[in-house]
Amino acid sequence: MLNTNTDDSTTRAGFMPFTLYHNPRCSKSRQALQLLQEQGIEPQLRKYLDEPLNLDELKQLLSQLDMTPRQLMRTGEEIYRELDLANTELDDAQLLDALLQHPRLIERPILSNGKQALVGRPPEQVLQLLK
Repeated sequence: MLNTNTDDSTTRAGFMPFTLYHNPRCSKSRQALQLLQEQGIEPQLRKYLDEPLNLDELKQLLSQLDMTPRQLMRTGEEIYRELDLANTELDDAQLLDALLQHPRLIERPILSNGKQALVGRPPEQVLQLLK
């Protein structure tokens, strides 16, 4: 039977719904959302500052991104310096804990299709996942 699902978040055949890990106060995140909407995509929004990721979700996202916890960190945040997260002796478990305790450290925006994810820096980068 033909799939007649009209959910805008699934407009690309063969992909799970798109999820945008989003901070509405971030201009880059808002720009990424606008670019997606201009392409006819209405992603599910995960406002990760209001609804923080749990450990399993964070590990899954890192796997989709093919990144380490350190690579996902916003190094310009004050909490990054306060916690001395540039310290190369910190292991991934410690960095994951910092990301979980301080979700503001997570780079944004991130677009996921359930299998792959991309950081939208610059915001146009999210369009690569639509191809």
